[in-house]
Amino acid sequence: MLKIKQKLMTVSALPFAQDPESKAVLKKLALAHKALAELNGVSETIPNQVILLNTLSLQEAKDSSAIENIITTHDELYSSDYGAQHFSSAAAKEVHNYATALKQGFENIKKTGLLTCNHIIEIQATLEENKAGFRKIPGTALKNDQTGETIYTPPQNPDEIVRLMTNLETFMNDSDFCAWDPLLKMAVIHHQFESIHPFYDGNGRTGRIINILYLVKEELLNLPILYMSRYINQNKSEYYQLLQNTRSTGNWEPWLLYMLDAIEQTAMQTTAIVRGIRIEMMEYKKKIRSNLPKIYSQDLINNLFKHPYTKIDFVVQDLQVSRQTASKYLEKLVGIGLLNPHKFGKEKFYINTALHQYLFRAADIHKFKSNQDEAE
Repeated sequence: MLKIKQKLMTVSALPFAQDPESKAVLKKLALAHKALAELNGVSETIPNQVILLNTLSLQEAKDSSAIENIITTHDELYSSDYGAQHFSSAAAKEVHNYATALKQGFENIKKTGLLTCNHIIEIQATLEENKAGFRKIPGTALKNDQTGETIYTPPQNPDEIVRLMTNLETFMNDSDFCAWDPLLKMAVIHHQFESIHPFYDGNGRTGRIINILYLVKEELLNLPILYMSRYINQNKSEYYQLLQNTRSTGNWEPWLLYMLDAIEQTAMQTTAIVRGIRIEMMEYKKKIRSNLPKIYSQDLINNLFKHPYTKIDFVVQDLQVSRQTASKYLEKLVGIGLLNPHKFGKEKFYINTALHQYLFRAADIHKFKSNQDEAE
């Protein structure tokens, strides 16, 4: 009977009648807010915040895409160039599309202060490289990958999809419509969006971008750098189980606790990474000033940390120097051990070894504690 109920379940408009603020949720809510505020504060210590936006948005894109089994390596990802539309693999292109959609959504939030259905449609269009918009043809069902069994059938009627998305838009943007804490609203928004499943493809990734953008809209994040997809990927089975259990039972507490824990844990991890980046930027400044004072500039430092895998073209663009000069700079930095040269295909890249370490090792919060202590 439970399976039948799951398949026939309808999606109700928001807000729901249940009070989401149980004692356990309120306790977890305080911890999540504290961790998020700490991340917001430490992000402001990086002088050029484009560094964080570039590096962390690509990491978020990689982890979010991995949830959908779109797998790429760091070499494929960072030896690709979105501006030149040159990609090392099809998966790397999809990950870069994700990072681009996230940045475009961030720009829309900054301009309008809103997160609208049109913005969401633009995000999905960038992800999927099509303009199909909301589903108009019935037949979409979520199935078990192994058994093929239908687990959940989202709304099928195009008018119903539009009605529910319009309601969700109001829920996201009108504070008078619902006065819940914004972190709880973010968790509910994600569940509602995934339950409506408004697009033919890209719902999961679009929904995870909405998570970050909503926190920016609510001014809980200055930059869209919350590293949430890694947590979801590491707790993937629980994520999908709670999505469905909440639909089936109407009990929101386990889902809210899961999402608040995701915010807290990933905010702590990302805070540690940002602190590590700041420390390494200072070390690079000292080493370049000491060993290569003639080539030192803040623009050069920014380039090395904006591009984990930099190359001559990036230095030419960022520093406005000739290719010959850019090549000399990079080789001198290799000579003092700050960059590690690698060739991918026909192109030569220079890997920032310190940044590589902070971005790509396993996201275990305990591994970052020593760096947190040093920063403090």
